[in-house]
Amino acid sequence: MRILLTNDDGIHAPGLEVLEAIARQFSDDIWICAPDEEQSGMGHALTLTRPVRLRKHGERRFSVTGTPTDAVTMGLRKVIEAQPDVILSGVNRGANLADDITYSGTVSAAIEGALAGVRSIALSQVYSKEGMGENGPFGPATEWGAKVLAPLLDTPLPKRTLVNVNFPPVPPSEVKGIRAVRQGFHDYSRGTVVEGRDPRGFQYYWFGLEAIEHTLDHGTDLEAIDEGYISVTPLQLDLTHHSSLGALAERFEG
Repeated sequence: MRILLTNDDGIHAPGLEVLEAIARQFSDDIWICAPDEEQSGMGHALTLTRPVRLRKHGERRFSVTGTPTDAVTMGLRKVIEAQPDVILSGVNRGANLADDITYSGTVSAAIEGALAGVRSIALSQVYSKEGMGENGPFGPATEWGAKVLAPLLDTPLPKRTLVNVNFPPVPPSEVKGIRAVRQGFHDYSRGTVVEGRDPRGFQYYWFGLEAIEHTLDHGTDLEAIDEGYISVTPLQLDLTHHSSLGALAERFEG
């Protein structure tokens, strides 16, 4: 099995080391192509207005001066010798739950893989500032990563789909299990914008996420994480709201 690894936290991120350790439990044919620095919140951005540079860090290990989408594109077209069987993105330091996926570079890297026809899985470790035991913040991902991936690597998936995995912020021994759940909902209208001035006296604004609220609807990724479970959510790239097509068609008839 040939596996391409990427992320949005950068080539030197601890979560990428965790992901590589997980991937090597399934294969020795591991390739890495990740951004050269953190690209959190970049979503599915593609660099078009400046050149993207590729740097080799070692055997089958590369970085790009661009976004997670750029990294996957370069990995597939310029780095890897043949199309991989699987693309794994992560392990992200922080949650990618509910509407986070629309901003997430981690998930977007997996989206790019799915667009290329490769089985793609995004993995994120929900982070707790209070700590998560002696195994550190990535303990659940380290201990449970292979258990989650094993069935996902051979489960039939439709084209243009991907899987989003999140690990709860608890010690590995307290993880209650794995749940296949749907995407939840965040209320981003309550997000904070912090205002300040730089040393030269110019005003700046910094987006904050601390005040975001969410609803723990039954059967969602948010509920699963809140209850100490690993969430596994299949995502599709068809964003069409099919139930609205009929009503809109009627508006434009005649």
